[in-house]
Amino acid sequence: MKLAFSTLGCPGWSWEEIYATAKDLGLDGIEIRGIESEIYAPKAKPFKPENIDKTLETLKKLNLKIPMLTSAAYLYDKDNAEAALQEAKDYVDLAQKLGVPYVRVLGDKDGAPGPQRDLDFVREQYIKVCDYAADKNVTPLIETNGVLADTKVTAEFIKSVNRSNSGILWDIHHPFRYFGESPETTLRNLDGHIKYLHIKDSVMKDGQVSYRMLGYGDVPVLDCLKQLSLNGFDGFVSLEWLKRWCPDLQEPGVVFSHYISYMSYLMRQI
Repeated sequence: MKLAFSTLGCPGWSWEEIYATAKDLGLDGIEIRGIESEIYAPKAKPFKPENIDKTLETLKKLNLKIPMLTSAAYLYDKDNAEAALQEAKDYVDLAQKLGVPYVRVLGDKDGAPGPQRDLDFVREQYIKVCDYAADKNVTPLIETNGVLADTKVTAEFIKSVNRSNSGILWDIHHPFRYFGESPETTLRNLDGHIKYLHIKDSVMKDGQVSYRMLGYGDVPVLDCLKQLSLNGFDGFVSLEWLKRWCPDLQEPGVVFSHYISYMSYLMRQI
């Protein structure tokens, strides 16, 4: 397995600070979810047309990859259907230019399940994104969030899509936290479709999710990794530290360093 962190965890860092830290920590990749004040990756300074070549040169020199561009393309949103599709397409186009294999799209808004979603509509939108990306060497991944955190539902959904460039981003937190799924259940439901991993930890406090650094919550992180290993997964595991949305969380320098040391400890147990 290869390790990355999402830039969601370091919203105050410059691009130079991001890639320097990733290199210093021995990471394999950097997942892009905003850089500094710009959350929309196609508009971020390192990825503007005049800067892309330099960005790619720097990443190659440092032996770092961008494994995923993480969009907020809400494919459930009927009121803004064309805008959601356009965002997904913008991210696919940027991924093609950067040689990034995956783009995250969403079938629901939040990690926790909320209002009922029209999954037939989500499927239509997702198929459009997959078809758009088909000749660009990009795979749009739909995340296990909201209603799709129930991986029985997700399994039916992804099988019905029937596209060779479709796949699942397994956020290990959501199926466990909101549907009580064991890692074994999730892997049984989604075997063969998981392409990428979001990893985070939490506890429930006064009926609310309270995020913790890895190992300080009760999400079965080690069991998830063991199940993935048994299934031959060799893709990216990315820490999604929600600092941009939850500014009171610990600072990224501390959290990313802990992530590397804790993951090294877990990997020795697999």
